[in-house]
Amino acid sequence: MIETLKKFGGKKLGGLILIAVIIIAFGFGGFGGGFSTNNQNNIAKINKTNVTTQDFMNYLNESGISQQAIRDNLENNIIEELLSGLISTTLIDLEVDDFDLSITQLTVLKKIKENKNFQDENNVFQRTKYEKFLLSNNMSAPMFELQLKNRELQKHLFDFIGAGTITPDFLVKKKFEEENKSLDLEYFAMANLYKDKDDYTNLDIQKFLEENKNELKSEYIDFKYVVLNPKNLIGLEEFNQQFFDEIDMIENKISQGNSFDSIIQNLNVNVKEVKEFTPTTTKKTNEDNIYSKRSTKINLVENGDNFLLYNITNQYDKDPDLTDETIKNGIRELVYQKGKFDKNKNILEEIQKKEFNNNKFKEMAGFSIEYITLNSINDNETFEKNSVKILYSLPINSFTLVNDKENKIYLVKLVNTKKNTFNETDEHYLNFVNNQNTNTRKSILQSYDLLLNTKYQVQLNQKTIDRVKNYFK
Repeated sequence: MIETLKKFGGKKLGGLILIAVIIIAFGFGGFGGGFSTNNQNNIAKINKTNVTTQDFMNYLNESGISQQAIRDNLENNIIEELLSGLISTTLIDLEVDDFDLSITQLTVLKKIKENKNFQDENNVFQRTKYEKFLLSNNMSAPMFELQLKNRELQKHLFDFIGAGTITPDFLVKKKFEEENKSLDLEYFAMANLYKDKDDYTNLDIQKFLEENKNELKSEYIDFKYVVLNPKNLIGLEEFNQQFFDEIDMIENKISQGNSFDSIIQNLNVNVKEVKEFTPTTTKKTNEDNIYSKRSTKINLVENGDNFLLYNITNQYDKDPDLTDETIKNGIRELVYQKGKFDKNKNILEEIQKKEFNNNKFKEMAGFSIEYITLNSINDNETFEKNSVKILYSLPINSFTLVNDKENKIYLVKLVNTKKNTFNETDEHYLNFVNNQNTNTRKSILQSYDLLLNTKYQVQLNQKTIDRVKNYFK
């Protein structure tokens, strides 16, 4: 919400600010009248409701934040943050009025008497404790009771919005049964059905290259470079100011457009020239570092305890070099992975078209069928949790591909399901019920948020906000 307020325009604020208000714990002290004014200029407007500077100052007095804390955090948008809090509470007040919610004085007094802070060890209300609290927080009984009333109205508002959010028992039970039933499965690993990596011929690899030549091209560079350190630059072993002055001079020459050869012509260094370089699995620290900076043709970069001055002379794309065994093995791995993907894809297509049956399943499995029973949707010891969720969504005699935590693929048949008995007083079931109700409530509050975005238009007065800020400077 702060980000919205920073834009200082006619913006819409949503119901999420209501949730923020729930967690705002107002202090009961404040400025004690030290910050007050009769200036009634509007600092904000919510639809047709004006939020005045007096409203804002009263809010500051109730917030418990010291003037010094506000002054120290002006640059951190504390005024905007406090204003967002005021707008939040005002929005709630408007909603309370709109729904015609009310609370009696008797209810307020009951809440006070039930407050543990105002009771003795026998849970009996002690007026002296209540009055001591009011004195220590520099507030009157009417002020405290008004704030308590407002908080109760806010609570009633959210209870009103959330009315009926308890999921019916029969739906909760049904979902709990579905997620906690047992699944009997037959499965086997697909690994034995994939073509072995070494069985792919050079012709297979060449065909794969032709089909994916644009994606498999590698970027190569030709370059030359020198390694700079105190010994070859100033004849000493230590990094001193003279060395760094020399480094600064080289950087200046680069920025002035001097060529690589002109920069090194008076340096006692060995020039290394590299042709057709691209990174491989064999790590080359200097070369790999320069390659990573290849967007800059000539540069000076740190590399451990040394500096590298390099000049890239050529940059181009090349097809993979199959005479290089490392590159060839990398391509072979890609071909192998594509073969696995195509095999899995074909099986899934057959399943979706209902062309896959139990005979094919047994034929593919051979003697490698395994059996397992999953006890609930959270039983992910064998298969990965998202795969288990898929299995629990399928009917009996369904087939599908799933994976385990190591991404090994399995073909699974759902043989049977069985409902498991449960006790409605069991802690696991009670937690499930609470989670269902919480999720339902969240969904309704999100919908309410969208409603408020269209229901209220908030406009901020930048000049008044600046005037308030100037008060603290």
